[in-house]
Amino acid sequence: MSPMWLYIVSFLAVANLVASQSIIKNLPGFSGDLPFKLETGYVGVGDLDEVQLFYYFIESERSPEDDPLVLWLNGGPGCSALSGLMYEIGPFTFDYANSKTYSPKLKLNPYSFTKVANIIFVDTPVGSGFSYAKTSEGYYISDTLAAAELYEFLRKWLKVHPKFLTNTLYVMGDSYSGIIIPILVQEISDGNEAGREPQMNLKGYVIGNPVTNTHVDLNERIPFAHLKALISDELYEVKLPLSTKKDCKGEYMIVDPSNAACVDDLKVYTECIEKIVTQHILEPTCQLLYPKPRPRVSKWDPDTPIEDSAYLLQSITHLPEPRRWCREYNYLYSYIWANDKTVQKALHVREGSINEWVRCNESLVYTYDVTSSLNYHRNLIKKGYEVLIYSGDHDMVIPYISTHAWIESLNLTIAHDWRPWFVDGQVAGFTMQYTFKKYCLTFATVKGGGHTAPEYKPNECLAMVDRWLSYYPL
Repeated sequence: MSPMWLYIVSFLAVANLVASQSIIKNLPGFSGDLPFKLETGYVGVGDLDEVQLFYYFIESERSPEDDPLVLWLNGGPGCSALSGLMYEIGPFTFDYANSKTYSPKLKLNPYSFTKVANIIFVDTPVGSGFSYAKTSEGYYISDTLAAAELYEFLRKWLKVHPKFLTNTLYVMGDSYSGIIIPILVQEISDGNEAGREPQMNLKGYVIGNPVTNTHVDLNERIPFAHLKALISDELYEVKLPLSTKKDCKGEYMIVDPSNAACVDDLKVYTECIEKIVTQHILEPTCQLLYPKPRPRVSKWDPDTPIEDSAYLLQSITHLPEPRRWCREYNYLYSYIWANDKTVQKALHVREGSINEWVRCNESLVYTYDVTSSLNYHRNLIKKGYEVLIYSGDHDMVIPYISTHAWIESLNLTIAHDWRPWFVDGQVAGFTMQYTFKKYCLTFATVKGGGHTAPEYKPNECLAMVDRWLSYYPL
């Protein structure tokens, strides 16, 4: 075969890596043409490309050639990329004031991270959002397999978009992506060292309110509840016969059933926080949105007070009266909009590929084969990457005290100790910076932020990421 034919075959092979790639000029609910470049498509990964990962790519609104390339991952596992795009860091969101029940309107988000970066939002793992598998076996997924498929996704995507190969690359995300991102960064780093093509210009990673070690993270909820005055000193401290800290000896997740004192203390704790929204401890509960009535807690169950509101909305058929606001009401619009056939056609979603779009898919066939990502963080220290870990300080799903504790356990050098950072003359949170040779880790709290901090504090989070990407102090 001649060199020219080899080139043509090679070109066609690369072109087929993205089976569907479309530029979206306008979207239902948005008036006029989109003022930014939006591309959607599928990238096939796995054996015979049996897994088809759907993505949204939005070019930087500032300078696509110069600004970083970001791969953004949502948590869950199983939450759609559209959730991160529309409720957290994307360039458009719902116009709640002008939307009708079954006719959601869109508006621009002035605090989009696309103001400072090119961003790929990907529906991962398979079964999330609009991603699907061609075979039933393709839906069997795990932490390590999800990371491997993302690495393959990124390699194939960059081969089709070679102009972004020289842009600095960052992997970002929040919540359960705290498990996946360090694994993926390790895969990319190892691939670069092994000479795999394409070589990626990886500079670091960012994770918000990260799941790191599930047991440790969840165990810190009771100390956090005490810190935020959600439970009394008497219940928590060693002051009275009823003392959670004393009776449970600091272990609140794996409790000996024969330890009656601890079990009783935890029942009281559960009653104290059962009306607290764990995603943001100052927001109202929305029990009307539960598909089934919530049973009264009669015994300690660590899953009961931590139920994720992202999963509560799959059977809702109407919007509540405007005066009865809860954050979950905002999420109803995404179900209506994303399941609209005209929307799916505009996004070039393959017809018949999914039965129903859900914000977070609970029915994944998922194996949690990485119980802690801490060793991955440790391994990456010697690589010299830039790392930003941030936490909304009103989040009780993954309390910031747990995240700060595992960062401290890395035994890095403190370059800058605990101090406030500011946005518009107001305290936006507190931050510390750690180093080891060329490695630099910045930890930041976002004052008033919830579990997905950009959703609650968009202005502050954009300022934080913009400064960090520009190597400015927060």
